[in-house]
Amino acid sequence: MNDEQWRRDVARDTRRLAEAERGRRSLLAQTVFLGTLSVLFLLPLIGGAYLGRWLDGLHEGYSVRWTVNLILLGLALGVLNVYLFIRRHW
Repeated sequence: MNDEQWRRDVARDTRRLAEAERGRRSLLAQTVFLGTLSVLFLLPLIGGAYLGRWLDGLHEGYSVRWTVNLILLGLALGVLNVYLFIRRHW
Protein backbone atom coordinates (compact mmCIF):
# COMPACT_ATOMS: atom_id res chain seq x y z
CA MET A 1 0.00 0.00 0.00
CA ASN A 2 1.54 3.28 -1.04
CA ASP A 3 1.31 6.57 0.77
CA GLU A 4 -1.34 8.06 -1.52
CA GLN A 5 -3.66 5.07 -1.13
CA TRP A 6 -3.29 5.25 2.64
CA ARG A 7 -4.20 8.97 2.64
CA ARG A 8 -7.34 8.34 0.55
CA ASP A 9 -8.43 5.54 2.88
CA VAL A 10 -7.93 7.72 5.94
CA ALA A 11 -9.84 10.62 4.33
CA ARG A 12 -12.70 8.27 3.39
CA ASP A 13 -12.89 6.85 6.92
CA THR A 14 -12.82 10.36 8.38
CA ARG A 15 -15.76 11.40 6.20
CA ARG A 16 -17.69 8.30 7.23
CA LEU A 17 -17.09 8.98 10.92
CA ALA A 18 -18.16 12.61 10.53
CA GLU A 19 -21.38 11.55 8.78
CA ALA A 20 -22.11 9.00 11.50
CA GLU A 21 -21.65 11.65 14.21
CA ARG A 22 -24.04 14.03 12.47
CA GLY A 23 -26.66 11.32 12.05
CA ARG A 24 -26.65 10.25 15.70
CA ARG A 25 -29.45 11.66 17.83
CA SER A 26 -28.72 13.10 21.23
CA LEU A 27 -30.40 11.94 24.43
CA LEU A 28 -32.44 15.16 24.53
CA ALA A 29 -33.65 14.65 20.95
CA GLN A 30 -34.69 11.07 21.74
CA THR A 31 -36.52 12.21 24.88
CA VAL A 32 -38.41 14.89 22.97
CA PHE A 33 -39.28 12.35 20.27
CA LEU A 34 -40.70 9.88 22.81
CA GLY A 35 -42.58 12.65 24.61
CA THR A 36 -44.15 13.75 21.36
CA LEU A 37 -45.19 10.18 20.62
CA SER A 38 -46.84 9.83 24.01
CA VAL A 39 -48.76 13.09 23.58
CA LEU A 40 -49.89 12.08 20.09
CA PHE A 41 -51.14 8.77 21.47
CA LEU A 42 -52.70 9.87 24.77
CA LEU A 43 -54.50 13.05 23.75
CA PRO A 44 -57.11 11.37 21.49
CA LEU A 45 -57.50 8.54 24.00
CA ILE A 46 -58.13 10.80 27.00
CA GLY A 47 -60.21 13.21 24.91
CA GLY A 48 -62.44 10.33 23.81
CA ALA A 49 -62.84 9.14 27.39
CA TYR A 50 -63.87 12.58 28.66
CA LEU A 51 -66.20 13.27 25.76
CA GLY A 52 -67.80 9.84 26.07
CA ARG A 53 -68.27 10.25 29.82
CA TRP A 54 -69.92 13.63 29.27
CA LEU A 55 -72.25 12.23 26.61
CA ASP A 56 -73.15 9.28 28.84
CA GLY A 57 -73.90 11.68 31.68
CA LEU A 58 -76.53 13.45 29.58
CA HIS A 59 -78.77 10.36 29.59
CA GLU A 60 -80.79 8.90 32.46
CA GLY A 61 -79.55 5.68 34.00
CA TYR A 62 -76.24 3.90 33.78
CA SER A 63 -74.65 3.77 30.35
CA VAL A 64 -71.08 3.48 29.14
CA ARG A 65 -71.90 3.14 25.48
CA TRP A 66 -70.43 6.47 24.38
CA THR A 67 -67.45 6.17 26.72
CA VAL A 68 -66.34 2.78 25.44
CA ASN A 69 -66.89 3.68 21.79
CA LEU A 70 -65.03 6.97 22.01
CA ILE A 71 -62.16 5.38 23.95
CA LEU A 72 -61.80 2.84 21.15
CA LEU A 73 -61.98 5.62 18.56
CA GLY A 74 -59.35 7.59 20.49
CA LEU A 75 -57.15 4.51 20.65
CA ALA A 76 -57.39 4.04 16.89
CA LEU A 77 -56.66 7.73 16.25
CA GLY A 78 -53.71 7.66 18.65
CA VAL A 79 -52.17 4.64 16.93
CA LEU A 80 -52.68 6.29 13.54
CA ASN A 81 -51.08 9.53 14.80
CA VAL A 82 -48.03 7.66 16.11
CA TYR A 83 -47.69 5.65 12.91
CA LEU A 84 -47.85 8.72 10.68
CA PHE A 85 -45.45 10.68 12.89
CA ILE A 86 -42.86 7.88 12.95
CA ARG A 87 -43.20 7.37 9.22
CA ARG A 88 -42.60 11.04 8.57
CA HIS A 89 -39.86 11.85 11.10
CA TRP A 90 -37.88 8.66 11.66
